[in-house]
Parts: sequence; C-alpha cells; structure tokens
Amino acid sequence: MIKIKENSLSVNEYLEIRKQVGWKCLQLEQAQRALDHSLYIVSAYEDNNLVAMGRIVGDGAVICYVQDLIVIPSHQGTGIGSTVLKCLIKFVEDMRLENSEMMLCLMCAKGREPFYEKHGFLARPTDALGPGMIQYLKDE
Repeated sequence: MIKIKENSLSVNEYLEIRKQVGWKCLQLEQAQRALDHSLYIVSAYEDNNLVAMGRIVGDGAVICYVQDLIVIPSHQGTGIGSTVLKCLIKFVEDMRLENSEMMLCLMCAKGREPFYEKHGFLARPTDALGPGMIQYLKDE
C-alpha cells in the first residue's frame, strides 16, 4: 500500500531517489538548500521505502514550477507518478488567489510530454508561446 507524506523528505532520501533514476549528483548542502526552499514536497512510500517524490518551487502567487517529479524505475507506469502530480497541482490550486491566474510550469525529460499532457500541461512551443529555455551556471 502506498502512503503519501507531505514536507517530510530527508536530504538523504532525496539524494538516493535522484541516484536511482540516474539524475545528476548534488552536493549535500545544495540538496538540503533545495529542499528547504521548496514550497511543498510530496513523498510516496511503499512499505516505508521511498518510491516517488515531487516538489513545488516558485513565488506562490504568479508562478510555480513542478520540480523533481521522480518515480523509481520499478514503480514507473503504476500510476504513482500521477498521484504525486495531482497532489502537487492541488497544492498550487489551493494557494492560487481567488479571481487570479497562476502559471504552473515544468521542464520534463525528453519523451515524457504525453504523461504531462494527460494532466493538462501544454507542450511548448506553440503558435503563441516560444520554447522553454535553460542556462547552466557552474564553475569553469
């Protein structure tokens, strides 16, 4: 049975789940700062083992981002990613000011667009919106 927890993910769990899906290794302090500055974190556990997580970052008024939606390989395709994403979307919708519009954005891994599209996200570019862009800041 899957148990959902809010805002209780440890830095070691965060680093480990990132490792399980082959994401870039983060410094401990960097990972802790990322968690500390998240607006909301959802973790999914099966038998006390972390199987999925996601977090929201942003200003909480105009724009938020789905960040680090991770499902370990053995649980991909089981619906747990959708469960986590629905929790994240609900959190942002609940904080949205009445009579306002709020952007909820994300950058997904290549090939994952259909998953997010079925949850109401719009792939860019479109006729009205340009492509998402990124810049990596690092020591040379």
